[in-house]
Amino acid sequence: MGTPELQKVTASMMNAIHDLPLLVARDEGYFRDEGLDVTVLTTPGSGQANSDDRALKDNIFSRTMEALYDQGQCDQFRMCEWGIMKRAVETNVESGHRTAKIVALGSAMSTFAIVTDPKTGIFEPEQLKNVPIAVSQFNGSHFTMLKMMEGFIKRDEIKITNAGTHKQRLDALRAGKVKAVSLQEPWISVAEKMGCRILIESRSTRSEAAGDELDGPTLAKMFRAEAHAAETINKHPEKYAHYLVAEAGGAIDQSDLRLWRILNAPPTPYTRERFNDNYQWTLGWGLVPPGATYENTVDNRAWQ
Repeated sequence: MGTPELQKVTASMMNAIHDLPLLVARDEGYFRDEGLDVTVLTTPGSGQANSDDRALKDNIFSRTMEALYDQGQCDQFRMCEWGIMKRAVETNVESGHRTAKIVALGSAMSTFAIVTDPKTGIFEPEQLKNVPIAVSQFNGSHFTMLKMMEGFIKRDEIKITNAGTHKQRLDALRAGKVKAVSLQEPWISVAEKMGCRILIESRSTRSEAAGDELDGPTLAKMFRAEAHAAETINKHPEKYAHYLVAEAGGAIDQSDLRLWRILNAPPTPYTRERFNDNYQWTLGWGLVPPGATYENTVDNRAWQ
């Protein structure tokens, strides 16, 4: 009897801090153990040292990862929880896009931080009232910054600006062109090595999205493999930190990386309460159109 043929799935990723369980599940054979042959498409994010502006386009569906999904070239993708909310909602309430559903609360608990240069004399978040903070708009550095800052100043006092990729905005910070930037790993560790000041940082949970074509049993296999990967990473983050170090393009060594910032968890169903809280928050910032419901945006078919 021959070896059973593996089921082929194509998943896309951008930055290692968000997608490490995907990479580890592939590299350690956890997908294969579930009978899956998962191809990982690496698309330009804003976190690689050589990133360009493709992940920063104002029209999110012109960005490489979203465009690949829209064109049917990948089956599944993940990004920050609010980013997935925006993509899923817009594909379901606006015409002209391939439908995507939220299919899980994802496994990567990515870290973001708001960073300043000590030369600015900024010591606390309150000093950023009406001060533009450099972010990647409609990505994790944008949404997580809003979540962090609204605990300290009024919403209309929170300002954003585009200073490019993580490397470019850190360069802009050190050149005095901006006073504060929102960064993810490994760029938080790069900033610390350069002597920058971390004002505040927080976890930012990923969500998983997929089209209707990817059935529940297949997603369940993917999520079991990612859960196994998350457990493996949490036990030995140093084994996989090289993915993050590589994205920094020589700006840090692995010894400079804060391994405690690498945290992952098993994918779980996306609950109605979580949807209501996060959709209303995103809607309240004017970041998504109205009209979405739990029923037309979420599909926990991996657990059914």
